[in-house]
Parts: sequence; C-alpha cells; structure tokens
Amino acid sequence: MIELSNVSYTYPHTVQEALHRFSLVLEKGRCVMVTGPSGAGKTTLCLAAAGILAHEYGGKKAGVVTINGKNAADYPGLSAIAETIGIVFDDAEAQMIFTTVEEEILSALEYRGLSPDEIEKRLAEILEVTYLTSLRDRSPHHLSGGQKQRVALAATLALGNDILILDEPTSELDEHATRRIVSILKNLKEQGKTLLIVEHKFGHFREIIDTLVVMEHGAISAIGAPDEVLRDDRVRKMVIPDFSGIRSLTDSPVPAGSAVPAIDIRHLSYSYGEVVALHEVTLSILPGEFVAIVGENGSGKTTLVRQFNRLLTPTAGDVLVNGKNTKDNTIAELARDVGLVFQNPDHMFFADTVKDEVAFGLENLGIGNQDAAIDAALAQAGLLHARDLYPRWLSRGERQRLAIACVVAMQPKIIVLDEPTTGLDGDEARLVMEILKNHQLRGHTVVVITHNKDIARDCADRVIAMDQGRVLSDTPAGGEG
Repeated sequence: MIELSNVSYTYPHTVQEALHRFSLVLEKGRCVMVTGPSGAGKTTLCLAAAGILAHEYGGKKAGVVTINGKNAADYPGLSAIAETIGIVFDDAEAQMIFTTVEEEILSALEYRGLSPDEIEKRLAEILEVTYLTSLRDRSPHHLSGGQKQRVALAATLALGNDILILDEPTSELDEHATRRIVSILKNLKEQGKTLLIVEHKFGHFREIIDTLVVMEHGAISAIGAPDEVLRDDRVRKMVIPDFSGIRSLTDSPVPAGSAVPAIDIRHLSYSYGEVVALHEVTLSILPGEFVAIVGENGSGKTTLVRQFNRLLTPTAGDVLVNGKNTKDNTIAELARDVGLVFQNPDHMFFADTVKDEVAFGLENLGIGNQDAAIDAALAQAGLLHARDLYPRWLSRGERQRLAIACVVAMQPKIIVLDEPTTGLDGDEARLVMEILKNHQLRGHTVVVITHNKDIARDCADRVIAMDQGRVLSDTPAGGEG
C-alpha cells in the first residue's frame, strides 16, 4: 500500500541527509515498527511515507514514494492523501485546535460526511475505546501529556483511514494506557488496517509487529522478523533498555542524620478550576535521595513537581524547599534550589547556540565564571563537542542532555525531571540515567517522574506512586511491586 524506493531527503539549510536511499514496503494489513536512536530519521520517514515531504516541504529530495500504486507527488494535495492515510505526530498538542476533547473528534467525523446519527454512534465508540469518555468536555490543552496523546489518536481513528502512521504514540503514556493503545491497534490490524509505528516500547508492541526496522543515520541498519533482528547484541541493547546495575553506582546516597528535608510537602492540595489535581498530599524527600514518582496519566505527578519551584502555587497546604516556603519566594529565587527539566525539552530552548542556552540561566542568577560552569555542565552531559551548535540541530537524546546541562549549570541542590527518557532508545536512556546517578554522587537530590518501571526499580532509591492526586504508596525501590 506504501512503497518507498531509494528515498533520500535533506532538510532546507542543512547538508546532512535525514534519509539516505531508504527503501521499504508496507503491505496491506501488516504492522511495521521502526525504532532506533534519536536523530536516526524516524520522524522524517513518517513524513515521507505520509506524502507530506512531497507536498509541504522544500529541501533536497530523491527517490519515489508510492501510495496505493500512485506517486505521492502526483496527488493533488495532502487532503487527497488524507483520505487513505492518518498520521499521529510525536507532538500530540500540535494537532489540537478545538476547545474540548469531543470537538476534536467530532471535527474528524464531520469531515467524513457521516449522518448525525452515525456521527453520534461513532463518537461514543471512539471515546470508549480510547478511554476518553470522562474527559469529553475537558479542554485538550489542559490534559496530561498522555491524555493528549490519546486525544490525538482518537481524532485520527475518527477519520477511518486504511493506513495509520503513528510517531511515538505512547511516548508519554503510563503502562496501563500503553497496553490500551496496543489493544486498539491490534484490533485495527485484525480489521485489515496497515500500521507504521515509530516506537521505543518494543516489548509492549511485540505481539502485533510483523517487521521490525532499526534505523541509524537515515538508513536501515537492521530489518526483519523481530526475533531475527534481536539476535544481534548491539541492536538488542538499542531496542530494549537495560538499567541494571545503575543504582549500585551510589552506596549511601542519603547523608546520615539529615535533619532538614530537601522537599517537605504538608497537606498540599491543588485545583485547576473545579478539577482537583492534588488532594492532601503529605511527604518529604531527603537531601541526596534519588526518588522516582510513578502513576497513571492524570494522577497528579507533573502538577506535584511544578509546586517545587512555584510554577504552580498551592491551593491549600505548603511546600518547603530547603526550609523555604515556596509561597514566600519567587520562581527566580527558588531556581537556586530547584532545577526542573520539562517533559519536552524543546519547550526550554530559544538561544542560537548550545553555549548560549546554558548561559541564559547563569546570567539570570548572576553566577560568575560562566565559561567554566558552562563547560563543566556540558562535559558532564557529554555535549562539549556541541558547544557552538544550534540546539535544535541536536538529536532528541542530545537535546534531553542539553536540558539537563542547562539546569545543572545553575547548581541547584535539587534536580527534578519529568519523563527524562521519553523518545530515547535503550542506549540513550541508560546514558541519561547514568548522568543523573552521577549527579546524585555529587550530592544532588534527584526526583524523576517516569512511566518506566525498570527505571523505578533499577535506578531510584525510593518510589512514590500516585493515583488521582493522592500518594498511593511510598516504598524503597524494589518494594513497589
């Protein structure tokens, strides 16, 4: 149904090919999963397979993309291709333009020209299968990252396309929600739909994958049945993350007799309008601890950590950071104590060079000897070689490490990261966690929000599980079940 033949592509104003003589056939009713390190060209492959590069992008192009036997360039426009192909991008929020979840899905159903009764029936079905019924009247822009991904998938399913291209559709989803999406895609495949999925969660998708493609440097480095591809140890480490042994890098992370908690949360509640996101949360985190916060999408994890530097202010209760009540301090003042790395590191970047990106925080805090601080932070993140590059030229994994470097350079005692391994392959994810453990060795308190149970088990000293805005459990790592 889709065939790429010797496709090469170079983005405008760059010289490095994003795709290099790439050939792949997607047969009807089959599922192809594509994985590989960030910067390998996976998203570019999605754009090519969907016919988008042929119509919306400049740059240097070669080769042929055929959709249902017709050259993608010969279609009159993307709207014609969209009758066959639906695509879910890795940035789910970028696809949302309406004020409620229901409207996002309705717009796709109405586009198909269905009768009002059929629209109502399909709407109810899609809301149910994507577990969005309770969120139908909510603004998609106020949902958690994982909930937004489900909305983007629901809107795409509503189009009823025969071919679905999904660029990391579960990157921000918890374990339970990921299994739900896999179940949905399994049903679609059984209905004869063709699936091209870019993903790093190989284990979850294994049962529906017919062909596993591993990309590196814009080309295919391995392709075939999953079991065949994974016989190569190097490829296996790339596809399947391994965090074993990381916790042992620190023997006694918490200083004996730590009197003042690094973070002390007392009866904390927070609401977005009438929606209660946190309810009576009480807990403390000691200096030098490595804590993983886990829980389903919408359980309050991100809302909780945004209280630490006053990006959000408690509706009720108190948050003390190194003995300071956040209510009595500004965001700028708290930046000396807490550094927060967002779920999407791209939301942090605006400078023209990697060096200037790191320098921005130092200048705001008036930290001296900036060149030495910048080089030290970049060296710890393995990015000294990229000092003069434009941040958005870096790979996804490098951008994640740059976000960490920007925070570390400001020398906060507490480093908080929201899903730091999202979108990274196995090798990259392990490298990020090793970097964080090394910062713990230097005396930092590290708090990580994660959906990855292996990170919680193998990297953290303690696991805090949240559910519906409350602390469900608080256990030493390995005791969370």
